[in-house]
Amino acid sequence: MNIKNAVNATKFYIKNYGIYKTIKKIISKVINKIFRKQPINNIITEREKYQIWIKNNEPNEEELENQRNTKFKHEPKFSLVVPMYNTPADFFEELVDCLIEQTYTNWELCLADGSPEKNEKLQKIVKKDNRIKYKFLNDNKGISGNTNEALKLATGDFIALLDHDDLLPIFCLYELAKTINENPEVEFIYTDEDKIEGTKERRCDPHFKPDFAIDTLRSNNYITHLSVFKKELMDKLGGFKDEYNGAQDFDIIIRATENTKNIIHIPKVLYHWRVHQNSTAMLSDAKPYAYEAGIKVIEDHLKRKNLKAKVTHGGDIKGVYEVQYEVEGSPKVSIIIPNKDSVKLLKKCINSILKLTTYSNYEIAIVENNSEEENTFEYYNEIQKNDRVKVINYPEKGFNYSKIINYGVKNCDGEFVVQLNSDTELLTPNWLEKFIGYSQREDIGAVGARLYYEDKSIQHAGIGIAICDLAANLLVNTPKNGHAYFGRECTTRNVSGVTGACLFSRKSIYEEVGYMDEENFAVAFNDVDFCLKIREKGYLIVYNPYVEFMHYESKTRGYEDTPEKKARFEKEANNFRTKWRKVLDKGDPYSNINFAQDTAGYNVRTDKIKK
Repeated sequence: MNIKNAVNATKFYIKNYGIYKTIKKIISKVINKIFRKQPINNIITEREKYQIWIKNNEPNEEELENQRNTKFKHEPKFSLVVPMYNTPADFFEELVDCLIEQTYTNWELCLADGSPEKNEKLQKIVKKDNRIKYKFLNDNKGISGNTNEALKLATGDFIALLDHDDLLPIFCLYELAKTINENPEVEFIYTDEDKIEGTKERRCDPHFKPDFAIDTLRSNNYITHLSVFKKELMDKLGGFKDEYNGAQDFDIIIRATENTKNIIHIPKVLYHWRVHQNSTAMLSDAKPYAYEAGIKVIEDHLKRKNLKAKVTHGGDIKGVYEVQYEVEGSPKVSIIIPNKDSVKLLKKCINSILKLTTYSNYEIAIVENNSEEENTFEYYNEIQKNDRVKVINYPEKGFNYSKIINYGVKNCDGEFVVQLNSDTELLTPNWLEKFIGYSQREDIGAVGARLYYEDKSIQHAGIGIAICDLAANLLVNTPKNGHAYFGRECTTRNVSGVTGACLFSRKSIYEEVGYMDEENFAVAFNDVDFCLKIREKGYLIVYNPYVEFMHYESKTRGYEDTPEKKARFEKEANNFRTKWRKVLDKGDPYSNINFAQDTAGYNVRTDKIKK
């Protein structure tokens, strides 16, 4: 990191987070560098796993030769668009060489150079191949203007955006052409990527991305590289806009998603982002103005979609944003809390809600389920003196979570419903405003929160499916102030499910999907099943990390630690596998095939993936 970048980053941080957090951030970075933990012997690091993944899953020489000999039914021409400004000759030559070596050959490289003067070394490199088109602008038009000049040179069927100092693997264009032939309607393609340190042999930090997810994109430009647009779509978008300089790629990507639903994600690493001192690949603080532009990109996108929201920086990871949608009207929210005894925990839960909640139109409905202790009923009598709280007596014996929740929903009149465990404690005062804002969108079916264990590590950050052929909470045990894979714990994301310990939805959603499944999921997997039924109807599920709760998990019911409980769990696990077999076989669209299937921590898999 050079001095200029350090100064810019410090100014940016002070402006947005204050002096105290800035000092804390600097101290944290210094300590991490000095005391960075070394890998324990015999434990394979994620970086080492990635090297194994590369060896097992990228084409060998024989496969590359087969690619060179492949003739597609349709051979699209790719226009690779690159804006240039004071481009390092050695980086540029590597870029040109990786294109010349491509196993698919129908391409052109379109260059617009806004440098102050011509570079003779670059001129020689440009002459290496007649598919290279170069235009010296005699003027720096800025990143957007220079890119638009390069776009004017493009004659291909598809436009691919590259930076002048990055690289493509030699099988990149082949994979793009293959995808287009398999999906002739596609208009926008994006791929996975990684970083290179120095030489192209030093690869690290693979970004294995989810399939298209609009709320994830509104929170962070996870798509970035490689982005490929059908020429007609790019023409419709009208190129790049100066007002978004620094986030111009984010703007063109998000506008593309507004104008087409024919979007395909290729879960292969087809772009290498070069790490050097002036790139955001090395340090996100290198271009702080880009993150301000990112806010404007999202704000303008939401205006075009007629969505009223406030957009702010989302935390201490640059390029992560929080979108808080405005609440329309004052709809009633019913907070449904199943309970059997454990008054101490229930008190903590309800007191936190009554003390902190800033939204006014809500009720708390305790669904009483066969409590036996006298102090429980004494507490019920006392707490019901508060007009916001009522107790609903569940009429059946035994524990069936799905039945209890359904009974509670049917006996409440809120337009919105929160399923909430009695062993939770609210941390976020404006939680209902944040939840309602999302749930008032017609495309949203359910929203979940970030939950913590008592030690402040993460207990829930969304639910992933097809993990051990079932489902699991994501990012469990991530430290409260630590960051998981690409900051996913602090990024608003579309997910396949959220936990019933804190699940927010419209009451009409329960009615539409037939409520929770009482027959097959009395205890386990009922929340995931409910979310998958919501997804089956075409709605989205959102994990909102800005709503936070403590979750003193399983204290009220215990663990699956008896033969009876284990048998019940296995039965419900089998019910889940049977009911959602086709969905599980397809995998989680919000995960990636390149992650290990036996963990919920986004760990790189090392086996050879079957195509």
